[in-house]
Amino acid sequence: MDLIADFLTSEFLGKAVWLWLSFLGIVGLLLAFDLGVLQKERKEIGVAESLRLSAFYIFIALVFGVWVWWSMGPTSGMQYFTGYALEKALSIDNVFVISMIFGYFAIPPKYQYRALLWGILAVLVLRGIMIAAGAALIEQYGWVLYIFGAFLIATGIKMLLTGESEQDVSKNPVVRFLSARMRITNELHGERFFVRMADPKTGNLALFATPLFLALVVINIADLVFAIDSVPAIFAITTDTYIVFTANIMAILGLRALYFALAAMVHRFEYLKYALAIVLVFIGAKIFWNQIVGKVDPAISLGVTLSIIAAGVLISLWKTRGSATVDVVGDGPAASPHVSTEGRPADRRAGEE
Repeated sequence: MDLIADFLTSEFLGKAVWLWLSFLGIVGLLLAFDLGVLQKERKEIGVAESLRLSAFYIFIALVFGVWVWWSMGPTSGMQYFTGYALEKALSIDNVFVISMIFGYFAIPPKYQYRALLWGILAVLVLRGIMIAAGAALIEQYGWVLYIFGAFLIATGIKMLLTGESEQDVSKNPVVRFLSARMRITNELHGERFFVRMADPKTGNLALFATPLFLALVVINIADLVFAIDSVPAIFAITTDTYIVFTANIMAILGLRALYFALAAMVHRFEYLKYALAIVLVFIGAKIFWNQIVGKVDPAISLGVTLSIIAAGVLISLWKTRGSATVDVVGDGPAASPHVSTEGRPADRRAGEE
């Protein structure tokens, strides 16, 4: 028992092991709820249900934040809420890209949830690795924070000046690489990522990937790209690895629930990217201010971040009032998973098989 107690109270990345295990236990319970309850019926999730589920995940994140505030102090609590708000706002851009990916591969809403679930499981691991690497770099080389700050300022200015152009999924190097080297079906096969079917060349049974698998891979690659912005941004708010990790993961867990509501009205947040750009510039500049002048009060940081994001949301909703709701599948190349589309790498490869 003494060995177990010593292990639980020992430190890992600046916090007691029991704190890390408790948080991972909460994440495990939420994922079990997702898999055992939400995924039990394999049904399509509507906007209303998406909003209810999102409210549930936001409530859990807020309760956890209150506990952080109570147990670790107001500074840690405000840093958690600032990081959570920032990650939640950045995730809206992520939703736009995910919606575009599903549209390109013509994945209907009833299959999107499973791909999102497995994508989240992969993201949890990848974000954990990136956060641990970032923490190790900062601990060994404190000047890395200046690089993070300069990167965030440059990224924010670029977003302000150029905006974010729509990406062409067909030109994605991952899609081209996999399409050229894997057997890929023309059609979806339910929720399956892989199927066994006859190879047109040999007539023998072979393993084929489905468009749902390609969509899953591209979504995970897209998240890695987004993490390049989000991880330095939250490290600019705090170098407490526990706060960085928990705020990130709570925002990611809620994203899956909110996706179907946001995907249906993502066009209403047209001006949010400019607010996010200003937030990135503010957080990047705060790094230099903290090191040269003195630390900015966490309450000020939280207030400025929330105000800018709220202004971006409100301006977007006002400017786009009266806009029609868009299809969750998006403007992809097909409205049905069984419609072949010329130019889609998966279809071209399958046709060659």
